[in-house]
Amino acid sequence: MNQLPINHPLLQFARFASGLLLSPLGAAAALLAGIAILGCAYTVDQTEQVVVTQFGRPVGEPINATGSDNGAGLHFKLPFVQTANRFEKRILEWDGTASEMTTRDKLYVVVDTFARWRIADPLKYFQSLRDERSAQSRLDDIIGSETRNVVARHDLIEVVRSDKTRKPEQDATIAESGASVGVLPPIRFGRKELEREILAAASQKVGIWGIELLDVRVKRINYKAGVIEKIYDRMISERLQIAERFRSEGAGEAAKIEGRKEKDLRQIESDAYRKVQEIKGAADATASEIYAKAYTSSPTAADFYTFQKTLDTYRATLGRDSTLILTTDSDLFRLLKKVDPAK
Repeated sequence: MNQLPINHPLLQFARFASGLLLSPLGAAAALLAGIAILGCAYTVDQTEQVVVTQFGRPVGEPINATGSDNGAGLHFKLPFVQTANRFEKRILEWDGTASEMTTRDKLYVVVDTFARWRIADPLKYFQSLRDERSAQSRLDDIIGSETRNVVARHDLIEVVRSDKTRKPEQDATIAESGASVGVLPPIRFGRKELEREILAAASQKVGIWGIELLDVRVKRINYKAGVIEKIYDRMISERLQIAERFRSEGAGEAAKIEGRKEKDLRQIESDAYRKVQEIKGAADATASEIYAKAYTSSPTAADFYTFQKTLDTYRATLGRDSTLILTTDSDLFRLLKKVDPAK
């Protein structure tokens, strides 16, 4: 292995540096130089954006911010007097607390919302809010307030339904009866449209803080205990109204059927009575014809028929204890008075 000469410049510099470090003054100078280097150099990650401040006041443009020329990597600042304030560049989450609010139809619901946001302007963000805790607090106020305003402008059905695809609907059985109850109201907006209204209204207010609100969604909607009872009462009332309508329509149909039955029964009885009378009339006509033929066949037959009919009359009118007063010239007394053998 080749060795360097004793008077080589590199060996001379090494001896000078080692002698300097071994002295107290040299060690202090090296320590101060290291602190100065560490104080003026810093790195910025891809997920960060930095605002440099000098005595608490921003200096220069934000580093690695959206639209800035200076990106992530190694950067320098004045040691001791300048500070690198780091902020998140990625999308942040906001999860609000469930809040009780009222709808336009005066029903109380508990709405739980969440949102996604990011720091769009770190300089404004630093000047107005300073840290993420303050931003979360402001988002609580703004998004919560706009959620109440939007929910208060719409009915409960608009908050519950996710979209507005449903048209006015009615049960087929109820629709056939022509009833107006049991009709599902149309959805004009839907919860998605309400979420867009909240996002649009809140974005305008949070922009002054350098915040960009990306999305606002409703996580959960719960009915208040009193509201549930009101909804159940409304459902029961509507079902009772539908049942009562069915009963009244059934009673009307029963009355119609009863009326048709009475009408048909009278028609049947009338037709039967007419048929009976026609049969009786035809029978009487036939009997009269037979009687007429019997009367006119011969004088003897006519006398016999008269005699037979008179006896039938006696049998029908005279009983065991009957008392009959007749004149001597009565036709009914003729047979009792005498029988003319010549006739």
